[in-house]
Amino acid sequence: MKIVVIGGTGLIGTKLVKTLTEAGHEVLAASPGTGVNAVTGEGLNEALKGAEVVVDVANSPSFEQKAVLEFFETSGRNLIVAELIAGVKHHVALSVVGTDRPNANTYFQAKLVQEKLIKESGIPYSILHATQFFEFVGGIAQAGIQGDQIHVSPAQFQPIASDDVVAALADITLGAPLNGTTEVAGPEKIGLDEIVRQYLSLKNDNGKVITDIHAPYFGAEINDQSLVPGDRPRLGQETYADWIRKPGNLR
Repeated sequence: MKIVVIGGTGLIGTKLVKTLTEAGHEVLAASPGTGVNAVTGEGLNEALKGAEVVVDVANSPSFEQKAVLEFFETSGRNLIVAELIAGVKHHVALSVVGTDRPNANTYFQAKLVQEKLIKESGIPYSILHATQFFEFVGGIAQAGIQGDQIHVSPAQFQPIASDDVVAALADITLGAPLNGTTEVAGPEKIGLDEIVRQYLSLKNDNGKVITDIHAPYFGAEINDQSLVPGDRPRLGQETYADWIRKPGNLR
């Protein structure tokens, strides 16, 4: 089966291409670097010829409000048109737990626009909502810097190893379309402030973390319901403590 992975050279895409290829499928890693650009449309029609499944794991290079919305809206529309021409039978998209929650940040709002396009396209689809990746903890710390302090919300979240996200994506890709949304999350809940403290301690960074209930999460205030999955998510196997011990993961 031919599978095209949009964003196939990124963190998730690279691992997913490897997993699906090892399972015996013909997999094309599509990205601007390989001559396929979902935003401009360059190379899309050619890449999708003969494809049964398209998996979209591409991410916006900018989180600025206008730029991120334009990225997901434009790439989403272009993908749908190309898939309809190619007769793609299953569209799989990676999105984020929390896109449909009140007061979602601008990135989540842009992902929600992307999801709406997929649902209205008429193409059989599956959407996977994942919680934040362990690889993203450093970015959370960086975003909270205020002078010589790091302000972070104590809101609970349930971060996950990217390998566990890839395993879930691979199963969905090779299965029948859900025509709906499912969730995957890490095995443990933890406060954002607590995990940032763990991260900085392991890096021997003396940055002072301030627990601040009003600290925004990339532009929006959050609470214990903002970033956690619903009642029956698929759970990853790897804990943050185990993941962080692996060589190369602490960056």
